Amino acid sequence: MRVLVTGAAGFIGSRVGEVLRAAGHDVVGVDVLLPAAHGPNPVMPPGCHRVDVGDPGALGPMLAGVDVVVHQAAMVGAGVDAADAPAYGGHNDFATTVLLAQMFAAGVRRLVLASSMVVYGQGRYRCPAHGLVDPLPRRRADLDAGNFEHRCPLCDEALRWQLVDEDAALRPRSLYAASKTAQEHYALAWSESTGGSVVALRYHNVYGPGMPRDTPYSGVAAIFRSALEKNEPPRVFEDGGQMRDFVHVDDVAAANLAAAHLIESDHHGFAAANVCSGRPISILDVATALCDARGRSVSPVITGQYRSGDVRHIVADPARATNLLGFRAGVDPQAGLHEFAFAPLR
Repeated sequence: MRVLVTGAAGFIGSRVGEVLRAAGHDVVGVDVLLPAAHGPNPVMPPGCHRVDVGDPGALGPMLAGVDVVVHQAAMVGAGVDAADAPAYGGHNDFATTVLLAQMFAAGVRRLVLASSMVVYGQGRYRCPAHGLVDPLPRRRADLDAGNFEHRCPLCDEALRWQLVDEDAALRPRSLYAASKTAQEHYALAWSESTGGSVVALRYHNVYGPGMPRDTPYSGVAAIFRSALEKNEPPRVFEDGGQMRDFVHVDDVAAANLAAAHLIESDHHGFAAANVCSGRPISILDVATALCDARGRSVSPVITGQYRSGDVRHIVADPARATNLLGFRAGVDPQAGLHEFAFAPLR
């Protein structure tokens, strides 16, 4: 099958392209090479063209003969401040609408969309007395006092995090999250109107070789790695107890391959699936694992600082990806983080 991969020079997109080619597929890649992700000297993978997905004149010819589009292109990260909103709206939302229109014009009806856990907002929580509850945003006064856990809005007891499945409400709390939610909504509407097939892969915390370093949009694992390379301790926000799911980029690429095969064969309509390891880990444990792997005497520093809008806990339910795609992550986070401690960064 012929596959168009957008964002094909990026951290995830380049690995997806490699896996598709290894499976025998014909891959055409496009990437606009944003400096925030690629730096001043970008490397273009084989078969990749410098194309802005938001430019219909440039994108149209790339879709000739394509069976499936794997849409990885996006501006990532939570955003520095509100001034980033037009960039997220342009690179993520508007460009996706252009892509969908061009796919329709070219007769391409199959899409694998890179989405994200951030669409879930604060995650899912249970009160011992009141069951599943939707917590209020954490108050600045509580955060300043070091009280980081969500409280039950009914009885003020501390809440316990729960696995988030794909039926959870979409409640974005950052610019990036808003743009990813919009991408899913556009893809769903496109699927309904065209009869097209869409699988939206909701990535959790992706890490691995080739991850961008030292940018305001870098993932926390890369930020910790960069600190260690400077002989500085990783600085952990809040109390380090934030729970996440860290999934290796090789597993993410495998999930994309499985999704492409599914929609090429017998899937119809829109479906979303978490892409995760299924092995929750705290942010402090991530920092500690990297310190231990590098054999340094340095230890993480718990700062007690926080970022407004950060989510306390968000941990994925992997069941649907297993049932829908036949996907199970193969890399245990402890082993993967040990490897990542020495992996090359972008």
